[in-house]
Amino acid sequence: MLDDAGLRALREAARLSPENLPLRRHLAEQLLAGGYLSEAEAEYRAALRLAPGDPDIVAGLAEAFVRQSSHGAALSALEPFLAVPGYPPRLGVIAARALLGEGDTVGAAQRYRDAVSRDPAVSDPDLAVRLEPPQPVADVPAYAAPVSSGETRETGVEAVRSRVTFADVAGMDTVKEALRIKLLLPVQQPELFAAFGKRAGGGVMMYGPPGAGKTHLARAAAGELGASFIDVGLADILDMYIGSSERNLRATFNLARRNRPCVLFFDEVDALAARRADMRQAHNRQLVNQFLAELDGVDERANEGVLVLAATNAPWYVDAAFRRPGRFDQLVFVPPPDVAARAAILRILCRDKPLAEMDFDAVARATDQFAGADLKGVVDRAVEAKLQQSISAGRLVPLTTRDLLAAARDARPTAVREWLATARNYVLHANDSGAWDELTPWIKDIR
Repeated sequence: MLDDAGLRALREAARLSPENLPLRRHLAEQLLAGGYLSEAEAEYRAALRLAPGDPDIVAGLAEAFVRQSSHGAALSALEPFLAVPGYPPRLGVIAARALLGEGDTVGAAQRYRDAVSRDPAVSDPDLAVRLEPPQPVADVPAYAAPVSSGETRETGVEAVRSRVTFADVAGMDTVKEALRIKLLLPVQQPELFAAFGKRAGGGVMMYGPPGAGKTHLARAAAGELGASFIDVGLADILDMYIGSSERNLRATFNLARRNRPCVLFFDEVDALAARRADMRQAHNRQLVNQFLAELDGVDERANEGVLVLAATNAPWYVDAAFRRPGRFDQLVFVPPPDVAARAAILRILCRDKPLAEMDFDAVARATDQFAGADLKGVVDRAVEAKLQQSISAGRLVPLTTRDLLAAARDARPTAVREWLATARNYVLHANDSGAWDELTPWIKDIR
């Protein structure tokens, strides 16, 4: 459901006048500006049916695709224009973002330079920084020698010990239980699982809205087990040179195997495991193939004791081959916290701060659809205001319920509703396998 009354009015006007191209185009632009990406995509598609080949409409549609991480779809929409000399420079910048999302840094840089050279007004400073090429390095071993604080790869990946446990994760009992059964208990009770032919190892993919605590859960799983923890980001794997990304991925798995038991965590895994059918570059597909091969291991014991966790905000973009048994065969939904979980999160966030008598339940009720990251922002803003008050008073003034409520009134939840709106499309229209059934209770009130 759209929160903005003006957008709802525009949508109703477009419904009553479906052939009004300027109105439909304006509605699509406003939806995109407001962050309603799936709705903007639908409106741009409708506008494109009225005006096939309109470059501004195609640009808006491609922008909606890019912001939903559907980079292959964006490039497919732009391709007819990019093949013609003198295409609109704005399309080149959008194509650069899509190419960068697919890991083609060289192609993205070429597109961006060409677009900006023809129209400096379309420049994007943030994109330009991301496109700065790294200095080539010599072909050296993927890992440095072991050091006392852990084993470190030159890209920055390291095996560390997590001090976070499930006790530090508020709520999410269902998620924690799923992680215990799939990942932790085979290591903690190997004899019992061996009797049933189950070994320690395997993969779980956590998905859900941004800020719901997926990374925190991965660290807690490692801490609960007392295992090594390797946090892998995109920059640790993706490389501009063909073949280097695959070598980085193989070296990361080898580091985990040398530090077993180990929790190997891939954040934003949809960027490394995207659907191969959407990919335009052969070397991007090869990275997916390498990832699948590493998950399988060279033999059945290769990954024993290596617990592979992945997190994504867009599980529908992950190649279906990753959900085969033995790989990421269990999808775990990490939901936005309910009232009880929000109160528990607030207690944890405030436990080391000077407090007056607090009513965390009241704050929880006032923060509907706030994810864990949003709640942390509320506490941080309240603390900053209280620090200023303490400085003015010349003494320590404790945090109160009123402070948190005031900070909550000034804050807006970041992405939960937008994410659920996108999820609704997949639950209703792309769920033949039943993979997204557990989302059904969460999207019933989303329009």
